[in-house]
Amino acid sequence: MFSNINATKDRPRDTPEVAPAAGRRSAWPMPTYLAVGRGHCMAYRTVGNPQGEPWLLVHGGPGSSCQPGMLAPLDLARQWAIAPDQRGCGASRPRGKTAASTTQALVADLEALRRHLGVERWSLLAGSWGTVVALAYAQAHPHRVRRLVLRGAFALSRREVGGLLQPSRRVQQTLVREAAWPAAPGVPLPATLARLRQLLQSGTPGVAGRRVLRRWALLESACVSNGMRRALLRAVMQTPAARASAMRCDWATLRRRQRQAQASRHRLAMHPSDRAALHKFRIQAHYLQHRGFVRPGALDAAVLGLARLGVPVDWVHGTCDAVCPPANSRAWAALGRRLAPQQVTLTEPLSGHLGGEPGMLAALRAVVRRHG
Repeated sequence: MFSNINATKDRPRDTPEVAPAAGRRSAWPMPTYLAVGRGHCMAYRTVGNPQGEPWLLVHGGPGSSCQPGMLAPLDLARQWAIAPDQRGCGASRPRGKTAASTTQALVADLEALRRHLGVERWSLLAGSWGTVVALAYAQAHPHRVRRLVLRGAFALSRREVGGLLQPSRRVQQTLVREAAWPAAPGVPLPATLARLRQLLQSGTPGVAGRRVLRRWALLESACVSNGMRRALLRAVMQTPAARASAMRCDWATLRRRQRQAQASRHRLAMHPSDRAALHKFRIQAHYLQHRGFVRPGALDAAVLGLARLGVPVDWVHGTCDAVCPPANSRAWAALGRRLAPQQVTLTEPLSGHLGGEPGMLAALRAVVRRHG
Protein backbone atom coordinates (compact mmCIF):
# COMPACT_ATOMS: atom_id res chain seq x y z
CA MET A 1 0.00 0.00 0.00
CA PHE A 2 2.82 2.40 0.85
CA SER A 3 5.34 1.25 -1.76
CA ASN A 4 5.70 4.70 -3.35
CA ILE A 5 6.10 6.76 -0.19
CA ASN A 6 9.88 6.66 -0.14
CA ALA A 7 10.28 7.15 -3.86
CA THR A 8 11.76 10.60 -3.20
CA LYS A 9 15.09 9.95 -1.55
CA ASP A 10 17.32 12.34 0.38
CA ARG A 11 20.03 14.01 -1.59
CA PRO A 12 23.35 12.24 -1.08
CA ARG A 13 25.09 13.39 2.06
CA ASP A 14 27.78 15.26 0.13
CA THR A 15 25.23 17.42 -1.75
CA PRO A 16 22.50 18.28 0.75
CA GLU A 17 20.68 21.44 1.64
CA VAL A 18 22.98 24.32 2.56
CA ALA A 19 23.78 24.40 6.26
CA PRO A 20 22.12 27.28 8.12
CA ALA A 21 24.14 30.29 9.10
CA ALA A 22 25.45 30.27 12.65
CA GLY A 23 22.92 31.56 15.15
CA ARG A 24 19.94 31.22 12.80
CA ARG A 25 17.22 28.67 13.50
CA SER A 26 16.65 26.22 10.68
CA ALA A 27 13.21 25.66 9.29
CA TRP A 28 11.57 22.36 10.21
CA PRO A 29 11.52 20.56 6.85
CA MET A 30 8.89 18.26 5.42
CA PRO A 31 9.67 14.63 6.20
CA THR A 32 11.26 12.07 3.93
CA TYR A 33 10.12 8.44 4.16
CA LEU A 34 12.01 5.18 4.44
CA ALA A 35 10.20 1.85 4.13
CA VAL A 36 11.22 -0.34 7.07
CA GLY A 37 9.03 -3.41 6.49
CA ARG A 38 5.78 -4.93 7.74
CA GLY A 39 3.80 -2.07 6.22
CA HIS A 40 5.66 0.66 8.12
CA CYS A 41 7.30 3.74 6.59
CA MET A 42 9.46 5.80 8.89
CA ALA A 43 9.36 9.60 8.53
CA TYR A 44 12.59 11.48 9.21
CA ARG A 45 14.03 14.95 8.80
CA THR A 46 17.60 16.18 8.52
CA VAL A 47 18.59 19.68 9.63
CA GLY A 48 21.90 21.50 10.00
CA ASN A 49 25.37 20.95 8.58
CA PRO A 50 25.56 17.56 6.82
CA GLN A 51 29.35 17.79 6.84
CA GLY A 52 29.33 18.21 10.61
CA GLU A 53 28.98 15.85 13.55
CA PRO A 54 25.86 13.68 13.05
CA TRP A 55 23.35 13.55 15.90
CA LEU A 56 20.39 11.19 16.04
CA LEU A 57 17.42 12.62 17.97
CA VAL A 58 15.35 9.95 19.75
CA HIS A 59 11.96 11.22 20.91
CA GLY A 60 9.99 10.17 23.95
CA GLY A 61 6.47 8.95 24.51
CA PRO A 62 6.00 6.18 23.64
CA GLY A 63 3.86 7.58 20.85
CA SER A 64 5.20 11.12 20.59
CA SER A 65 7.35 12.44 17.73
CA CYS A 66 10.34 14.64 16.97
CA GLN A 67 9.63 18.36 17.30
CA PRO A 68 11.53 21.50 16.18
CA GLY A 69 12.38 22.32 19.80
CA MET A 70 14.56 19.20 19.98
CA LEU A 71 17.08 20.99 17.76
CA ALA A 72 17.71 23.69 20.37
CA PRO A 73 20.65 22.00 22.19
CA LEU A 74 22.61 21.60 18.93
CA ASP A 75 24.90 23.99 17.12
CA LEU A 76 23.45 23.48 13.66
CA ALA A 77 26.31 25.31 11.98
CA ARG A 78 28.62 22.48 13.10
CA GLN A 79 26.26 19.59 13.77
CA TRP A 80 23.83 17.58 11.65
CA ALA A 81 20.52 16.59 13.24
CA ILE A 82 18.68 13.46 12.09
CA ALA A 83 15.16 13.36 13.53
CA PRO A 84 13.06 10.24 12.84
CA ASP A 85 9.55 9.55 14.09
CA GLN A 86 9.25 6.06 15.55
CA ARG A 87 6.88 3.46 14.06
CA GLY A 88 3.29 4.66 14.05
CA CYS A 89 4.30 8.05 15.52
CA GLY A 90 4.16 11.60 14.20
CA ALA A 91 4.48 11.66 10.43
CA SER A 92 5.41 7.98 10.15
CA ARG A 93 2.86 5.81 8.37
CA PRO A 94 0.45 4.33 9.14
CA ARG A 95 -0.16 6.49 12.19
CA GLY A 96 -1.13 4.76 15.39
CA LYS A 97 -0.41 1.25 14.10
CA THR A 98 0.90 -1.08 16.80
CA ALA A 99 1.30 -4.28 14.77
CA ALA A 100 4.97 -5.28 14.41
CA SER A 101 5.92 -2.49 16.84
CA THR A 102 8.48 -3.49 19.46
CA THR A 103 11.55 -1.84 20.87
CA GLN A 104 13.66 -4.29 18.88
CA ALA A 105 11.88 -3.17 15.70
CA LEU A 106 12.58 0.49 16.58
CA VAL A 107 16.28 -0.35 16.98
CA ALA A 108 16.29 -2.08 13.58
CA ASP A 109 14.62 0.98 12.03
CA LEU A 110 17.31 3.31 13.37
CA GLU A 111 20.07 1.09 12.04
CA ALA A 112 18.35 0.95 8.65
CA LEU A 113 18.22 4.76 8.66
CA ARG A 114 21.93 5.01 9.50
CA ARG A 115 22.83 2.77 6.57
CA HIS A 116 20.42 4.63 4.29
CA LEU A 117 22.06 7.98 5.08
CA GLY A 118 25.59 6.62 4.86
CA VAL A 119 26.50 7.62 8.42
CA GLU A 120 29.43 5.66 9.83
CA ARG A 121 28.95 6.64 13.49
CA TRP A 122 26.62 9.08 15.20
CA SER A 123 25.87 10.50 18.64
CA LEU A 124 22.44 10.05 20.21
CA LEU A 125 20.42 12.71 22.03
CA ALA A 126 17.42 11.07 23.67
CA GLY A 127 14.80 12.00 26.25
CA SER A 128 12.38 10.14 28.52
CA TRP A 129 11.14 6.99 26.70
CA GLY A 130 13.73 7.78 24.05
CA THR A 131 16.48 6.87 26.54
CA VAL A 132 15.17 3.29 26.56
CA VAL A 133 15.32 3.13 22.75
CA ALA A 134 18.75 4.80 22.70
CA LEU A 135 20.21 2.35 25.23
CA ALA A 136 18.75 -0.60 23.33
CA TYR A 137 20.24 0.73 20.07
CA ALA A 138 23.65 1.38 21.63
CA GLN A 139 23.70 -2.08 23.17
CA ALA A 140 22.91 -3.69 19.80
CA HIS A 141 25.24 -1.46 17.75
CA PRO A 142 27.87 -0.03 20.12
CA HIS A 143 30.46 0.52 17.39
CA ARG A 144 28.06 2.85 15.58
CA VAL A 145 27.71 5.16 18.59
CA ARG A 146 30.12 8.01 19.39
CA ARG A 147 28.37 9.10 22.58
CA LEU A 148 25.00 9.22 24.30
CA VAL A 149 23.29 12.20 25.92
CA LEU A 150 20.32 10.88 27.87
CA ARG A 151 17.77 13.29 29.37
CA GLY A 152 15.21 12.39 32.03
CA ALA A 153 15.88 8.65 31.84
CA PHE A 154 12.85 6.36 32.01
CA ALA A 155 13.23 3.04 33.88
CA LEU A 156 9.88 1.46 32.86
CA SER A 157 9.11 0.94 36.55
CA ARG A 158 5.66 0.45 38.03
CA ARG A 159 6.28 3.53 40.15
CA GLU A 160 6.72 5.71 37.09
CA VAL A 161 3.83 4.28 35.09
CA GLY A 162 1.54 4.15 38.12
CA GLY A 163 2.51 7.71 39.03
CA LEU A 164 1.12 8.85 35.68
CA LEU A 165 -1.99 6.69 35.43
CA GLN A 166 -2.80 6.62 39.17
CA PRO A 167 -1.37 9.99 40.23
CA SER A 168 -0.86 11.53 43.64
CA ARG A 169 -3.59 13.42 45.48
CA ARG A 170 -1.84 16.73 44.63
CA VAL A 171 -2.08 16.01 40.91
CA GLN A 172 -5.64 14.73 41.24
CA GLN A 173 -6.66 17.98 42.92
CA THR A 174 -5.83 19.94 39.78
CA LEU A 175 -8.17 17.78 37.68
CA VAL A 176 -11.87 17.07 37.63
CA ARG A 177 -12.69 13.41 38.25
CA GLU A 178 -13.49 11.36 35.14
CA ALA A 179 -15.80 8.40 35.65
CA ALA A 180 -14.63 6.68 32.45
CA TRP A 181 -11.01 6.55 33.63
CA PRO A 182 -10.23 2.89 34.50
CA ALA A 183 -7.48 3.62 37.04
CA ALA A 184 -8.75 3.68 40.62
CA PRO A 185 -7.41 2.74 44.05
CA GLY A 186 -7.13 -1.01 44.32
CA VAL A 187 -7.13 -1.66 40.56
CA PRO A 188 -3.87 -3.39 39.55
CA LEU A 189 -1.75 -1.51 37.05
CA PRO A 190 -1.77 -4.36 34.44
CA ALA A 191 -5.58 -4.36 34.50
CA THR A 192 -5.63 -0.59 34.03
CA LEU A 193 -3.28 -0.79 31.04
CA ALA A 194 -5.26 -3.63 29.47
CA ARG A 195 -8.50 -1.65 29.79
CA LEU A 196 -6.91 1.50 28.37
CA ARG A 197 -5.59 -0.40 25.38
CA GLN A 198 -9.02 -1.96 24.80
CA LEU A 199 -10.74 1.44 24.86
CA LEU A 200 -8.31 2.88 22.31
CA GLN A 201 -8.45 0.11 19.70
CA SER A 202 -11.29 1.63 17.69
CA GLY A 203 -10.43 4.01 14.91
CA THR A 204 -13.42 6.10 16.01
CA PRO A 205 -13.63 5.79 19.80
CA GLY A 206 -16.94 6.19 21.55
CA VAL A 207 -17.77 8.65 24.31
CA ALA A 208 -15.83 6.66 26.93
CA GLY A 209 -12.82 6.37 24.66
CA ARG A 210 -12.76 10.09 23.90
CA ARG A 211 -12.98 10.94 27.59
CA VAL A 212 -10.13 8.55 28.33
CA LEU A 213 -7.95 10.24 25.70
CA ARG A 214 -8.61 13.66 27.17
CA ARG A 215 -8.06 12.43 30.72
CA TRP A 216 -4.74 10.81 29.81
CA ALA A 217 -3.53 14.01 28.16
CA LEU A 218 -4.56 16.02 31.23
CA LEU A 219 -2.80 13.64 33.61
CA GLU A 220 0.39 13.81 31.56
CA SER A 221 0.22 17.59 31.50
CA ALA A 222 -0.49 17.76 35.24
CA CYS A 223 2.56 15.63 36.08
CA VAL A 224 4.78 17.81 33.90
CA SER A 225 3.28 20.95 35.42
CA ASN A 226 3.90 19.65 38.92
CA GLY A 227 7.62 19.29 38.20
CA MET A 228 7.79 22.74 36.61
CA ARG A 229 6.04 24.26 39.62
CA ARG A 230 8.49 22.67 42.06
CA ALA A 231 11.44 23.89 40.00
CA LEU A 232 9.97 27.40 39.83
CA LEU A 233 9.50 27.61 43.61
CA ARG A 234 13.17 26.76 44.10
CA ALA A 235 14.32 28.98 41.25
CA VAL A 236 12.81 32.09 42.82
CA MET A 237 15.37 31.74 45.63
CA GLN A 238 18.32 30.19 43.79
CA THR A 239 18.57 31.45 40.20
CA PRO A 240 18.90 34.80 38.38
CA ALA A 241 15.65 36.71 38.02
CA ALA A 242 15.63 36.35 34.22
CA ARG A 243 15.68 32.55 34.37
CA ALA A 244 13.02 32.44 37.08
CA SER A 245 10.87 34.74 34.93
CA ALA A 246 11.25 32.44 31.91
CA MET A 247 10.30 29.44 34.05
CA ARG A 248 7.25 31.27 35.38
CA CYS A 249 6.16 32.08 31.81
CA ASP A 250 6.51 28.44 30.71
CA TRP A 251 4.53 27.20 33.70
CA ALA A 252 1.78 29.79 33.19
CA THR A 253 1.47 28.81 29.52
CA LEU A 254 1.10 25.15 30.42
CA ARG A 255 -1.49 25.91 33.10
CA ARG A 256 -3.50 27.98 30.62
CA ARG A 257 -3.56 25.06 28.19
CA GLN A 258 -4.66 22.76 30.99
CA ARG A 259 -7.61 24.99 31.82
CA GLN A 260 -8.61 25.09 28.16
CA ALA A 261 -8.41 21.29 27.94
CA GLN A 262 -10.45 20.92 31.12
CA ALA A 263 -13.15 23.19 29.74
CA SER A 264 -13.51 21.14 26.55
CA ARG A 265 -13.18 17.65 28.05
CA HIS A 266 -16.90 16.83 27.58
CA ARG A 267 -17.33 17.98 23.99
CA LEU A 268 -19.14 15.36 21.94
CA ALA A 269 -17.45 15.78 18.56
CA MET A 270 -14.07 14.25 17.73
CA HIS A 271 -11.51 17.08 17.55
CA PRO A 272 -8.20 16.94 15.58
CA SER A 273 -6.37 16.99 18.91
CA ASP A 274 -8.36 13.89 19.92
CA ARG A 275 -7.21 12.11 16.77
CA ALA A 276 -3.56 12.93 17.51
CA ALA A 277 -4.03 11.80 21.12
CA LEU A 278 -5.65 8.55 19.94
CA HIS A 279 -2.59 7.65 17.87
CA LYS A 280 -0.19 8.64 20.64
CA PHE A 281 -1.87 6.90 23.57
CA ARG A 282 -2.75 3.78 21.59
CA ILE A 283 0.98 3.29 21.03
CA GLN A 284 1.79 4.26 24.59
CA ALA A 285 -0.65 1.74 26.04
CA HIS A 286 0.81 -0.93 23.74
CA TYR A 287 4.38 -0.38 24.93
CA LEU A 288 3.56 0.13 28.60
CA GLN A 289 1.44 -3.01 28.71
CA HIS A 290 4.47 -4.96 27.44
CA ARG A 291 6.92 -3.08 29.71
CA GLY A 292 8.57 -1.58 26.69
CA PHE A 293 9.46 -5.05 25.36
CA VAL A 294 12.51 -4.83 27.64
CA ARG A 295 13.49 -7.77 29.82
CA PRO A 296 14.16 -7.13 33.54
CA GLY A 297 17.77 -6.10 34.03
CA ALA A 298 18.32 -5.31 30.36
CA LEU A 299 18.77 -1.57 30.89
CA ASP A 300 21.37 -2.17 33.62
CA ALA A 301 23.15 -4.60 31.30
CA ALA A 302 23.18 -2.00 28.53
CA VAL A 303 24.71 0.62 30.84
CA LEU A 304 27.41 -1.81 31.98
CA GLY A 305 28.10 -3.00 28.43
CA LEU A 306 28.63 0.55 27.17
CA ALA A 307 30.93 1.31 30.10
CA ARG A 308 33.06 -1.75 29.31
CA LEU A 309 33.41 -0.57 25.72
CA GLY A 310 34.25 2.99 26.79
CA VAL A 311 31.25 4.62 25.06
CA PRO A 312 30.77 8.07 26.67
CA VAL A 313 27.39 8.57 28.34
CA ASP A 314 26.18 11.91 29.68
CA TRP A 315 23.13 11.70 31.95
CA VAL A 316 21.07 14.89 32.33
CA HIS A 317 18.10 14.84 34.70
CA GLY A 318 16.00 17.63 36.17
CA THR A 319 16.12 17.70 39.97
CA CYS A 320 12.36 18.37 40.09
CA ASP A 321 11.31 15.86 37.42
CA ALA A 322 7.85 14.58 38.44
CA VAL A 323 7.53 12.10 35.55
CA CYS A 324 10.77 10.09 35.69
CA PRO A 325 12.55 10.09 39.09
CA PRO A 326 16.06 11.64 39.10
CA ALA A 327 17.14 8.50 40.96
CA ASN A 328 17.04 6.69 37.59
CA SER A 329 19.91 8.68 36.13
CA ARG A 330 21.81 8.80 39.42
CA ALA A 331 21.74 5.01 39.71
CA TRP A 332 22.78 4.39 36.10
CA ALA A 333 25.51 7.03 36.20
CA ALA A 334 26.92 5.41 39.34
CA LEU A 335 26.74 1.99 37.68
CA GLY A 336 28.63 3.18 34.61
CA ARG A 337 31.25 5.01 36.65
CA ARG A 338 32.28 1.77 38.36
CA LEU A 339 33.83 0.60 35.09
CA ALA A 340 34.45 3.86 33.20
CA PRO A 341 34.69 6.80 35.61
CA GLN A 342 36.12 9.11 32.94
CA GLN A 343 33.41 8.32 30.38
CA VAL A 344 30.27 8.98 32.42
CA THR A 345 28.90 12.32 33.62
CA LEU A 346 25.77 13.32 35.52
CA THR A 347 24.22 16.79 35.32
CA GLU A 348 21.17 17.74 37.41
CA PRO A 349 19.77 21.13 36.37
CA LEU A 350 17.02 22.87 38.29
CA SER A 351 14.10 21.88 36.07
CA GLY A 352 11.27 19.45 35.60
CA HIS A 353 10.91 16.83 32.89
CA LEU A 354 10.74 18.77 29.62
CA GLY A 355 13.79 19.33 27.45
CA GLY A 356 12.79 22.90 26.64
CA GLU A 357 12.65 24.20 30.21
CA PRO A 358 15.26 26.95 30.68
CA GLY A 359 17.49 25.10 33.16
CA MET A 360 17.33 21.84 31.23
CA LEU A 361 17.99 23.46 27.87
CA ALA A 362 21.05 25.30 29.20
CA ALA A 363 22.40 22.05 30.63
CA LEU A 364 21.77 20.12 27.40
CA ARG A 365 23.49 22.78 25.31
CA ALA A 366 26.54 22.68 27.55
CA VAL A 367 26.76 18.89 27.46
CA VAL A 368 26.03 18.42 23.73
CA ARG A 369 28.54 21.07 22.68
CA ARG A 370 31.20 20.12 25.25
CA HIS A 371 33.12 17.86 22.89
CA GLY A 372 32.07 19.55 19.67
